[in-house]
Amino acid sequence: MTRTPADGTTTPTSGTTTPAKGAAAPPGGNDGGGSGRMPLLDVVRGVAIIGTLMTNVWIFTGPGAEWGVLSGGSPAGGAAGTGSSSGGGGSAQGGGPAWEWAGAWAEAVFRLVADGKFLSMLTILFGAGLAIQYRSAERHGRPWPGRYRWRALFLFVEGTLHFLLVFAWDVLMGYAVTAMLTAWLLARSARARRRVMAWAAGAHLTLMGLLTAGLVAYGGGNGAGAGSGGGGVPQEVVDLYAHGSWADQVAFRLENALVLRMEPVLTFGLLLFLFLLGVRLLRAGAFGSDGTGRRLRARMLRWGLGLGVPLNVACALGGEDWFLMGRYVAAPLVAVGYIGVIGAVVDRVRRPGPLTRGLTSLGRTALSGYVLQNVVCVLVSYGFGLGLAAELGGGGRGWDPWWVMGLWAAVSVLMLAGSALWLRRFSAGPVESVQRWALGLTENRSSGRGGSA
Repeated sequence: MTRTPADGTTTPTSGTTTPAKGAAAPPGGNDGGGSGRMPLLDVVRGVAIIGTLMTNVWIFTGPGAEWGVLSGGSPAGGAAGTGSSSGGGGSAQGGGPAWEWAGAWAEAVFRLVADGKFLSMLTILFGAGLAIQYRSAERHGRPWPGRYRWRALFLFVEGTLHFLLVFAWDVLMGYAVTAMLTAWLLARSARARRRVMAWAAGAHLTLMGLLTAGLVAYGGGNGAGAGSGGGGVPQEVVDLYAHGSWADQVAFRLENALVLRMEPVLTFGLLLFLFLLGVRLLRAGAFGSDGTGRRLRARMLRWGLGLGVPLNVACALGGEDWFLMGRYVAAPLVAVGYIGVIGAVVDRVRRPGPLTRGLTSLGRTALSGYVLQNVVCVLVSYGFGLGLAAELGGGGRGWDPWWVMGLWAAVSVLMLAGSALWLRRFSAGPVESVQRWALGLTENRSSGRGGSA
């Protein structure tokens, strides 16, 4: 038996869908289903990758690193006031030399520009990429989600390894779970997807509102207590990342996995909404190079920045109790505006220069770039590597926050140049190549058994 949803796809009751070959193309021309890549998508994805590091770099370099986020060292901490929060040194709260004030304000602006925005952008782009893969399956008459299940499983495994071995605030595990639900929804009607988007947004806003109300009512202050190494982080945790071994850090993540994995659980509604938003934007032609794409991006710029920036600034001025609203409500709005801004800039580029080519290359190797930039920061910051977080952070040495922003700039340049050089010789990034290899093995084994992947 089959059923035919309103968008024209045919869905067997077994749960595997064969997309309709004759489905009409969405407005705006190229939706990613053609043979060529969409240049804007690659550029925006490259910006999103180095943009996420603008937030994560403060986690790598702060006291207690990954655990510090839960103990008062939020990634947006510097945006709520004019005091620097990187390592506890060089604070300008009590007045001081002009360079301290300059550093505090530079950090505050840096954090405010980045926190949550580029992660939301990356999530939107992941949804758009999923829509492209659905179009590819449709064009070739392959069942859906079909072998995409294996791709999502690989992403989950890769995210689990990344979480345990590199970075506790990994996003790939949450993306993998959300991708499977979104893949299923792609075979349903547009009306069903709109309902799910509304439900997801409503549930997320309600949860963030309740949590924020609790923080405001009962106080979310994070004053350092006895035995703390800065910002309320226990001294033993500070020492773990400043001087501990890599194996000890892996064991710590494993021991505290439930707590460290709470972000994708609490924000699942937002993830689902942004995935489906990416699908809608892709199908509407928002990433195309034609007039429709430019008009849609202009509206995204106006509405995203017009609503998101004032709300984000208000949350930042409200203090740490409003952190959740800033990162998980205002930031996604700004992310939509950022896509519009990047699109407007790319539309005016007549001849791509080194920066555009680097962003395009990084966008094409986004999974590798995301993992490798975190590996580099771990090796530079933590005690089992160079240990610069303990050497340069805090203690009134005057390096905060400049060295942290310098680290971000250096790693970003490395990723941009490295990805461009890599693609001169290889067709895909290293992690993407491993993924292709693993998926190829899976498909070959399935074919050998006479089954379908």
